[in-house]
Formats: sequence, C-alpha cells, structure tokens
Amino acid sequence: MFPNSIVRTRTGLYRLYSTLKAQHVEINGVKYTTNPKICNVTDSIINLTDKALHLKESHPVGILRDLIEKKLNSIDKSFKTFNNFRPVVTTMENFDSLGFPKDHPGRSKSDTYYINETHLLRTHTSAHELECFQRIKNNIDGSKAGFLISADVYRRDEIDKTHYPVFHQMEGATIWKRTEAKDGSKEPTHIVKIRDDIKSVEDQLKKENVKITVSDDTLPLKEDNPKQEYMTDLEVDLCSQHLKRSIELVVSEVFNKKITSMVESKSNDIPKQLKVRWINAYFPWTAPSWEIEVWWQGEWLELCGCGLIRQDVLLKAGYKPSETIGWAFGLGLDRIAMLLFEIPDIRLLWTSDERFLKQFSKGSISSFKPYSKHPGSFRDVAFWLPMDKPDVHQVHENDLMEIIRNIAGDLVESVKLVDDFTHPKTGRKSLCYRINYQSMDRNLTNAEVNALQDTVCSKLVEEYGVRLR
Repeated sequence: MFPNSIVRTRTGLYRLYSTLKAQHVEINGVKYTTNPKICNVTDSIINLTDKALHLKESHPVGILRDLIEKKLNSIDKSFKTFNNFRPVVTTMENFDSLGFPKDHPGRSKSDTYYINETHLLRTHTSAHELECFQRIKNNIDGSKAGFLISADVYRRDEIDKTHYPVFHQMEGATIWKRTEAKDGSKEPTHIVKIRDDIKSVEDQLKKENVKITVSDDTLPLKEDNPKQEYMTDLEVDLCSQHLKRSIELVVSEVFNKKITSMVESKSNDIPKQLKVRWINAYFPWTAPSWEIEVWWQGEWLELCGCGLIRQDVLLKAGYKPSETIGWAFGLGLDRIAMLLFEIPDIRLLWTSDERFLKQFSKGSISSFKPYSKHPGSFRDVAFWLPMDKPDVHQVHENDLMEIIRNIAGDLVESVKLVDDFTHPKTGRKSLCYRINYQSMDRNLTNAEVNALQDTVCSKLVEEYGVRLR
C-alpha cells in the first residue's frame, strides 16, 4: 500500500488517510485491486474484518449466536449453520441477486464500503442467502431443511452508543418440499409433516421455565400484508404457525437465560412471565411478513423480522416453480446482546480489555459490570459549506462520521448535529457538529483531544473545501 500521510501535532504523530488510494488492499489474506475513484474502505475498517466476534464462544455476540443455533436445532437438527463466510462479496451477491434497483440508497458510497466496481464489504447476511438455499436444496427429500447464517456486516453509519461501522446479523430459513397425498391420506405428505413439526415446537415451548403470553392480531391477513398466490390458505396458516412458534421458542430460550441470571444475582423486578406480540411488517424477501416484540423493563422491544419466503427468492436459487414453501427470519445480534448483557456502549463489544472479556462465559447471559467511567471531552466543529456546493448532501453525514472515525477511532463516543443554519442574506449554509471524545479504557488529556480535533478540522477542509467558523 502507499504510505499514509503523517500529520505532526502537539502530542505526537497522528495518521491521516491520504487522498491517494492504495492500488491494492489485502483482506482476509486475499489481495484486491482497488479503484481510486471508488475505494472507500480504510485500514481501520480492514483491521476489523478478522475479528469475527460471532465465533468467539465467550463473547456476548458469540454466546447469543450459540444459544439461538442450539435452540432451533434442539428438535430435529434440520438447520445447517454457515458462520465462516468472508466479508468481501460481489455487487451481484449483495445487491443484484436480491433485486436492489440501481438507484437504491444502499448502493451509495456514503452507505457502503467499496473496494472496486465489483467488490465490497457485505452490508447484510442476505448476500449469502441464495448460496445457502442452493446448498440445502438436496436435503429436503419430502421433509424440511433449513439454514442459519451468522456474520459480521459493514455499513458507514453515524457515531453514537448504539451504532458502529461493523455489526453482526443472523438470518435463517426453513423449507418444505411440496408433495402429493399418498397411502389413502386425505392430506399431502408435506401438510402432515408441517403439522407434526408444529407440535414438536409447541411441546418444546411447554417445557420452558418462564411461560410466554402471546398477543397476535395479525390474522386474518390484511391487504397491505397479503399471502402469495402460489400458496394455499392452509399452507400459509401452517407455515405461519411453525414460524411464529419457532421464533417464540428462541425468545423464550434467550430471555429465560437472562431471567436465570437475574435470579442468581438477586435482581429486582424479575418477570414471572414474558409478554410478546406480533405485528404486521414489510420485507422485500417475505410475504406475508411480521415482527415480534417483547415487553421488557417497561417498553416494547423489537427483536426480529420474519415472514414466508417469496417464491422469486427460491426461483433465483434454482428451485422449480411451486416446488417448495417455507419461512425466513433476520435479526441483529449486537443490539439484542447489548440489551440482554446490559452493555451501555457498543464500542465495548470490540474492546480487547480483559476486564470486559472475562466477565462472560459460554451459555450464560450475565449483566455487564462497569469497571471504569472516564470523563468525556466535548468539542464543536462548525463550518460553512462551499457556495458552489450549497446542498448539505454534498457533505454527507456518514462521510463526516468516517473522517472522525478514521482519525479518532474508538476514542469517540458520539457525534451529533447541534446546529443547522442558513444565512438569510447570503444563503450560505452552516453546520455544527458536537464530538464527544471519551475512551472506554483510559482518561484522555486535553492536549490529546485538541490534537485529534485539529486533525479532524484539517481533514474536513482538505476533503470538502469547507470554511471553518
């Protein structure tokens, strides 16, 4: 790679990413040719591609993944797990194969980390969806088959306690092969199979220590959440039942682990039952679609989106028309892990501090115990946008966040827009962002913060031609 530019400050040397892009980048041991006009992936992001927190058995993200996988496979082991997909994918896999239009905002350089015209860091686990459907295709044989994908995904995003440029998703699906009735049965074999599968999940739910109270007014289906024509009413009803009971089983498992931890630590207000509710939703790859929410600590929390797989997805994976029916779900592991383990700042998930890592163990959901609280130091960066670029979108907020993240890394707790002003006479637009510099592991000196702030300001002027106020 070309050497990075170096900026000398009052406290030492701080690296500032050069406007010259490297001709090649290496990610997970593979070298990729870059395009200087397109490549926006930086060293700080590349350094995270080998972390794979979802594979660490004693890390909150890995613990949660393992609990969900084991619970879903506790009945008939029908879910094949895929946890080792590398994060570099093609635009075809990430967008085109899933029907993203060419002008979809998710394709923007302000949202996505690109390496070149054809390769990027995946923005969702769905980039591997078609491959997984293809890999379980021969495992159905009149019964059901499924898969679970867990992986780190990458998006350029805001900076605060709940957002990070890398997070982890899990998605899963199960399908049944349609069959004809045989041996004098009045119902096709796959209908009989789904009924049996529903009973197995319901039997598991009855064994849970803390019972679930379910509220579901999503049936009958509404016009804005219709069934697919190729599925019969009975198939929709049975697939929906199996999907919802399976997701309820996962919720029960995870929150029962949390409640057990609360009992052991003699916490207050330990719930005696779990209240969950189903609400209608929309997702591009399922119809009808739903979300499940759980009542926890006085509010409804969204946990998971799901629905019945659109036939178009199965056709793209090589299945024959009307050959299979099934359901799929997706959830964010980091957000749920932060909730259950009571982790206040997403940056903690990425720390190498043993005071954090040694608090957790495989199979257990315990509450994070703060080990330090270092004070933050606020700095404002205010600037006029260039007159020839009056539109605020010329300096996209995610681009600003990326500049700050590349310079200060995890030493920044949050960045917030605090003022948006347009001069009444000149029409010039001014923005002011407030940066909170706060380390999770140590105190920052004023001199160190000032140096970081100076570098941020210099980079903004260099990249966008803004005039500082």
